[in-house]
Amino acid sequence: MNSEQAKALTESWVAAWNAHDLPRILSHYSDDFEMTSPYIVQITGDASGTLRGKAAVGAYWQKALEKFPDLQFESQHVLYSPGSVTLIYRSNRSGLAAEVFFVNDDDKIFKAVAHYLA
Repeated sequence: MNSEQAKALTESWVAAWNAHDLPRILSHYSDDFEMTSPYIVQITGDASGTLRGKAAVGAYWQKALEKFPDLQFESQHVLYSPGSVTLIYRSNRSGLAAEVFFVNDDDKIFKAVAHYLA
């Protein structure tokens, strides 16, 4: 992962979310994708806060997109390292957030961890 790849990935990711285009959102992820978020704990009650598999995460996100039809993200900063990207963004629903994306050799996200202000 280099600077250009990190910027391209995050720009495409933000655009897909802002379009509320679930297939486009999911195109960034591997089939065995794993997502961890405190919102998963709140919504599902699963204390691990983790969903596994593109289908499970997609179903969860579909509900979120339906519940928040005005959801929008604004990229603030992109940080990168070999094999991962951190996107710091602002959401009109949850405020400031950071997501760490772990990226495989096919440039697909296989693991993501979302962080929100305490």
